[in-house]
Amino acid sequence: MSLQMVTVGNNIALIQPGFSLMNFDGQVFFFGQKGWPKRSCPTGVFHFDVKHNHLKLKPAVFSKDSCYLPPLRYPATCTFKGNLESENHQYIIHGGKTPNNELSDKIYIMSVVCKNNKKVTFRCTEKDLVGDVPEGRYGHSIDVVYSRGKSVGVLFGGRSYIPSAQRTTEKWNSVADCLPHVFLVDFEFGCSTSYILPELQDGLSFHVSIARNDTVYILGGHSLANNIRPANLYRIRVDLPLGSPAVNCTVTPRGISVSSAILTQISNDEFVIIGGYQLENQKRMVCNIISFEDNKMEIREMETPDWTPDIKHSKIWFGSDMGNGTIFLGIPGDNKQVVSEAFYFYMLKCAEDDVNEDQKTVTNSQTSTEDPGDSTPFEDSEEFCFSAEANSFDGDDEFDTYNEDDEEDESETGYWITCCPTCDVDINTWVPFYSTELNKPAMIYCSHGDGHWVHAQCMDLAESTLIHLSEGSNKYYCNEHVEIARALQTPKRVLPLKKPPLKSLHKKGSGKIITPAKKSFLRRLFD
Repeated sequence: MSLQMVTVGNNIALIQPGFSLMNFDGQVFFFGQKGWPKRSCPTGVFHFDVKHNHLKLKPAVFSKDSCYLPPLRYPATCTFKGNLESENHQYIIHGGKTPNNELSDKIYIMSVVCKNNKKVTFRCTEKDLVGDVPEGRYGHSIDVVYSRGKSVGVLFGGRSYIPSAQRTTEKWNSVADCLPHVFLVDFEFGCSTSYILPELQDGLSFHVSIARNDTVYILGGHSLANNIRPANLYRIRVDLPLGSPAVNCTVTPRGISVSSAILTQISNDEFVIIGGYQLENQKRMVCNIISFEDNKMEIREMETPDWTPDIKHSKIWFGSDMGNGTIFLGIPGDNKQVVSEAFYFYMLKCAEDDVNEDQKTVTNSQTSTEDPGDSTPFEDSEEFCFSAEANSFDGDDEFDTYNEDDEEDESETGYWITCCPTCDVDINTWVPFYSTELNKPAMIYCSHGDGHWVHAQCMDLAESTLIHLSEGSNKYYCNEHVEIARALQTPKRVLPLKKPPLKSLHKKGSGKIITPAKKSFLRRLFD
């Protein structure tokens, strides 16, 4: 495993807990920003462009026949193919929270309709359901299983608001476990059927699900009603004969007691589970690898990544699965810093570069629950998800740049940069230099040109000077640009000499008139 810090070049405030990532043919797209989309990107979907550990968000385009897709956070997502041999796939999106804290009960289908010069155009369609329609929820899972040449969606778990009759002002945003029903959804005809299985007694949220052929495996999860994280493995098998579907479930105690864990696939038969929470206030730092051989499933511990002190000490973490064994992970920033970011981001690669792209198994894990502002710090809503290789994006000019002038000032920067030719700040060897630093170097903003960040220590700033500059609004210029700034300074304005009006040259009461010749002489004298 390799862990690298990622800097975000623009619009870092859009990336907050609850987002999802979608991978179409190696290109990753960001969905589920916090807040409603703004006019600079009305679709709310961005190309997730990562190059040399630097991330840029570039607006995506939708076809004219697309429906509106709200920025849903914490939805259930999965990929869907017409059959196991199909190369093209779509993304199914169900549930999630809107920016108004309402829960969606709609199903959206995302597909690519045009890919020209690496610029992708999406089509989004809303699927109406009939029958046993699942209520709006979040923190659940949706997967697609294949049986007898047919396919069907399997929806399970999640949380929803308490019934409207029980909602009061004090409990308006209180949530409860959804009933432990299994829903089969026919995406072609829009039919939904609910099944009650005796093996499923408790509602579960923020579990991990793996779909293989006609079976969905469910691991972990959290039950609000009992406040437990059962170490069970639920195996839900779906048979699709010509008549009514047959659904059965088996339970074994060979699972993992964890909630909000992240699943990523590293090969056709191997998956990796990262992180999560083993207790309400304790992250789970152990990693597991899941292997399938025939119909047997094996779970074993594996070597953990070299977690940074930031990750180890953070109370929450979040992210999304990009596909093919790479994970995008975020943790809260340190507000004790002189210059602080809301979140720090990392990429964790769990697979080798030659991962098989033709993976036939679909994986899914919920992307989060609540965001930190809506819940207690350790609730399972603080979930994260992970994803795959995002280092093969070329052609910056093929994408429009998100216009930050239309948004609030969201200028952020990364600490681990080369700020000047003599910069020697290294993420692996850096130690605090100023008393105001805790786990990140102090930085100061140079106002030359478009502006850039430099390390205060590299600029030989005294701590008193650093604090003074951080508290005021004065412009600062780094050592490299200070001479240029001085050369461009405007000279001080010199006040012109006052010229007395000519009429003052006439002496009052003298009765003498100054002749035109004298006036001309006096003008030359005073000029």
